[in-house]
Amino acid sequence: MDKLNSRKFINRTMALCLSGIMIYTGCMVYPTLVKKSSLERTWAVYKADAEGTGYSDLNQINTENIQELKLAWTHKFNDAPQGSRGGSSESNPIILDGVMYTLSARHRVYALKASTGEQIWSFDPFNGEAGGGIGRGVTYWEQGADKRILFTAGDNLFALNAATGIPIPTFGNQGRVSMNIGMRGDPDKISVIPTSPGIVYQDLLIIGNEVSELYGAEPGHIRAYNIISGKLEWTFHTVPQPGELGYDTWPKEAWKYVGGTNNWGGMSLDEERGMVFFGTGSPTYDYYGKDRIGMNLFGNSVVALDARTGKYRWHFQTVHHDLWDYDLPAAPNLITVTHQGKKVDAVAQTSKLGYIYTFNRDTGEPLFPIEERAVPASDIPGEQAWPTQPIPIKPAPYARQSITKDDLSFYTKSSHDSLLNRFNAFRYEGPFTPPSIQGTFMIPGSRGGSSWGGGSVDPEKGIIYVKSNDSPEIATLKKVVENETANLSAFNQGKALYNTYCVSCHMPDKNGDEQGNPSLLAIETRLTKENALNKIKRGGGKMPSFASVIAGKEEAIISFLFEKESSARPSREQSFLKEIQENESANKAGINTPKEDKYLNLTAYGQFTDANRRPGIKPPWGQLHAINLNTGEFEWSITLGNEPEGQAPGGPETGASGSAGPLVTRGGLLFIGSTRDKKFRAFDQKTGKKLWETTLPGIANANPSTYWSKGKQYIAISVGGDTANPAGYVLSFALPDK
Repeated sequence: MDKLNSRKFINRTMALCLSGIMIYTGCMVYPTLVKKSSLERTWAVYKADAEGTGYSDLNQINTENIQELKLAWTHKFNDAPQGSRGGSSESNPIILDGVMYTLSARHRVYALKASTGEQIWSFDPFNGEAGGGIGRGVTYWEQGADKRILFTAGDNLFALNAATGIPIPTFGNQGRVSMNIGMRGDPDKISVIPTSPGIVYQDLLIIGNEVSELYGAEPGHIRAYNIISGKLEWTFHTVPQPGELGYDTWPKEAWKYVGGTNNWGGMSLDEERGMVFFGTGSPTYDYYGKDRIGMNLFGNSVVALDARTGKYRWHFQTVHHDLWDYDLPAAPNLITVTHQGKKVDAVAQTSKLGYIYTFNRDTGEPLFPIEERAVPASDIPGEQAWPTQPIPIKPAPYARQSITKDDLSFYTKSSHDSLLNRFNAFRYEGPFTPPSIQGTFMIPGSRGGSSWGGGSVDPEKGIIYVKSNDSPEIATLKKVVENETANLSAFNQGKALYNTYCVSCHMPDKNGDEQGNPSLLAIETRLTKENALNKIKRGGGKMPSFASVIAGKEEAIISFLFEKESSARPSREQSFLKEIQENESANKAGINTPKEDKYLNLTAYGQFTDANRRPGIKPPWGQLHAINLNTGEFEWSITLGNEPEGQAPGGPETGASGSAGPLVTRGGLLFIGSTRDKKFRAFDQKTGKKLWETTLPGIANANPSTYWSKGKQYIAISVGGDTANPAGYVLSFALPDK
């Protein structure tokens, strides 16, 4: 047994011994290698461990006793003002030495007693202001008695004393560091807002960011901060600068104005090798790339870096010159597989496309064939879609790659006829059909495949478990024309802004389509105009910041949202062009986006539905899969979730879309929420058979955690807010005492 695998084996064996399982290897036993406290650190990192496995060795809860699982405790967060809308929670709690650290749906940090849910401390990074936004968890670090919680809120990185929740005064500026500093733009004019936790390597916190996806956005630098001081130690440019690898895949000055190519879904770490792995998103603008002709490295790439220095090790680009917002949305899973008769340490990357890309961890060489295949050309003037795209041959895709008219839903004849007429009107030539003026049918859509929840792996069996979504979209490009709507009133200008930026999520009638895309009807009963503007500027939930969009147009958007007419007459196209100008004014390099034709996808992120908002394609709309990465074959696939409005009388469940991923345990179980039916379920890993189910107070749009505390194994899940408790919940389940 080599040194690396030996250490992994010993660490795993120690956890098993402590949980009551004695493992013998030859004549050796390892029951006393770690203190008792190590058992209470089985979920000390986002998604279980640095490798991002989403797997736990705990097996007190197993296939034999899962039916006995009961709610052990509920913690209701109380940081939402009375009358607030219920927030979505994506936090994956971490647990160390009897303490759970997590975020509420309103992005406040909490330390709770892991066995009871009783609050120990809380911290408000927004100092009483509305704040909020997406937060998928926090990071823990210790050095002797110095124990810290690291997390981001808004555009700041914080370091708190893990015992008290008080900011560390010697970290940055009294416990915080502005992540705007060190970017391309003016720190006072930009906003960099990470959504997933960073990862710790020695005394470094390595982290990506979330940036705007419009023209003039900031680039997605990967950065490492000194955990003790807050000092920025290294930066990796995902849009390469002169002299850096990949620079020649862009126009010469693109690094001065192109944004995006960011890591927003988290990272994985091989501590032994000192390597950090991550996936990146698309360059800006997502749907039109005349100003970025080329392959666009390191957009849409799996990248490996030296964790200490940030130096490049290898990469693989999954989409060339992205025009579809096909980000790599989740941290890669590190797993050891048997390949061609040999053990190989691998990297497995899930995707919005529904492909799993599997690589040799040292070299980046694909373990299964990936073919470059010809794809359709763009019909937009100036655009040069890349002529081929990489298609994995194995494993097979876990989400639908194409449809025909026979796949359209049939709720009623009129509904079907409408869907068919629309489908026939769109441009659609199979996968990777570029966006068009007439409207392009996209499947997978940008919400297809799998999202930030990613996959979880059984490190001993070489199997990955992943949830999939079949959610087609329409991409309809419109050329930006200056002064096109110069005579609009402020109300109609606000309506135009809404129809440009908001309608695909909040719907034409402002009624929303799910908890993460809420209704804006009667907004005046919940928010003041000032609070509404602050929410739009800061972002929150699934919504990014639109500060630059509404700058100078506040009266217009409020006039429309609050349904108040005004005599002001700004122009929608002027507003959009002004946003670009404002983004460019923040650019310290002084280089603007080329003054060429610009197009905007007016239907971005909008789902293909009928007039009653029912999915436009036949189910299943959401599935759960077990895929063997040793062989590249599927072990099983099942439908996950149900949307009764689309279910045929007496027919099977429809499946449901969702972004969160699963938890896998040595007890032979897989736990997952993720669906809008508010269910939390457990399945048999071997067969996919459902073994247990409970109804939650809200949607569990978060990856579950499992941990050991005071002699018991618990399963914890974050739950979004509801009318009764807008700030959300954490629920923890355990076996009853006997």
